[in-house]
Amino acid sequence: MQPYSELEVFIRARYSLIEIVSSEEERVEECLRILADKLGKRFCCWSAVRGLYDYSLPVGKSVVCSEPVAALREAQKQNSPALYLFKDIQPFLSDKVTLRQLKETARALQASPKTIFLLEPKHDLPSSLDKEVTVFDFPLPDRYELGKLLDDVQAELSSARSLDPAVREQLAQAALGLTRSEAENALARALITCGYLGPDTVAAVLEEKKQIIRKGGLLDYIENCSGMQSVGGLSGLKSWVQKRTLAFTQEARDFGLPAPRGILLLGVQGCGKSLCAKAVSAAWNMPILRLDVGRLFASLMGSSESNMREAIKMAESIAPCVLWIDEIEKAFAGSKGSESDGGTSSRILATFLTWLQEKKDGVFVIATANDITSLPPELLRKGRLDETFFVDLPTAAERAEIFAIHLQARRRNPAMFSLWALAEASEGFSGSEIEQAIVAALYDAFDSRCDLQDGHILNALRQTVPLSKTRHEEVQALRAWAASRARSAS
Repeated sequence: MQPYSELEVFIRARYSLIEIVSSEEERVEECLRILADKLGKRFCCWSAVRGLYDYSLPVGKSVVCSEPVAALREAQKQNSPALYLFKDIQPFLSDKVTLRQLKETARALQASPKTIFLLEPKHDLPSSLDKEVTVFDFPLPDRYELGKLLDDVQAELSSARSLDPAVREQLAQAALGLTRSEAENALARALITCGYLGPDTVAAVLEEKKQIIRKGGLLDYIENCSGMQSVGGLSGLKSWVQKRTLAFTQEARDFGLPAPRGILLLGVQGCGKSLCAKAVSAAWNMPILRLDVGRLFASLMGSSESNMREAIKMAESIAPCVLWIDEIEKAFAGSKGSESDGGTSSRILATFLTWLQEKKDGVFVIATANDITSLPPELLRKGRLDETFFVDLPTAAERAEIFAIHLQARRRNPAMFSLWALAEASEGFSGSEIEQAIVAALYDAFDSRCDLQDGHILNALRQTVPLSKTRHEEVQALRAWAASRARSAS
């Protein structure tokens, strides 16, 4: 009910020009028709195909204006109170006459009982309209609306099977983030697959959500994540995560606890930062979305900031979830005074930082970084993220645990290997370098037509020069910085 009340306030306050940002034409049109009936106003729509059409008049008696300029003049000329919805007018605003007519019509309707709404899937109006237009982001269906949709679908089924309240809540949660038509399609698919609305249909709805996220192009839905048992060492980080397992529940809110906001994982390359991000989502049984920063930077001015807002909106719509931003320093490397990108990095950073500060509960941000010097200091301030963890090269005990994890993952019994000898031989190795040494040893063993042995792994370790040696100075500088500025993950 929120969009109805907010739009009603704008109409009653006699705002003359409002842009509604939404891809749900039917829901927006339905909302405005309800408001027009409630407020005693006519409701008219315009599109390039149908022209201006008055829903309050019988067919054949409406004034049809195919061109936007004529339609705007007609809206200005009419005397009765009315709401006018213009669909997809943005491409026509490249014409100076149409743009000027929209401005003059909006100014002429100020303090009048008429309101013009512009419906666009994205906010991309000319900057010259900034002072004339009010932008309203039409929200996606909430739990209440999705619950009504579930009840309607259930009522249409011929089966007498009732919808369990717990399943209804799960389905409504799973459908959050979908438009109404997308939710209807997902439920139709679930009904065809399962034959009824029940626990099995939740997976079908989630599959539809994955498709929507993939089509968006800004976020990747990461699947099949392993839990914390796949991470060797890092007991400090594991303990921190374990204490917050129930922090997203209503019980935690009633206790007075805020929901966790996020963490920054800083460390040497290959030490498991990305693996930890996936493991946290599995430990908390939450979906994980990866933000591909490279896709944010679009060629058109202002599109990059719009992409960031769109990605944030999608993440919030399916909360609770984990939003993973890998190598975040590369995203904002141009924000520290460089104007080589026209200030795009700075504007995206400002959008992101504002959201981090003001964001609602439910989206836990995990950012990973290899180079702390490239990160803006504003990102490290407490209140935006809960903690900064330093993921160092693994200790001997952690290396032994990492060997055991990767050997077991490749169907080998860790007890058959000298884990401590392997740990001592791999001093200075990262977790990924240990994994690749085991892979190389498996190739040698397979080529020799014998099973994997300690000798194969030791030989692979001797042939590997770890990053801690090739980039010794950088690794030591990173350790020195983190010694007094970050919390150890181990």
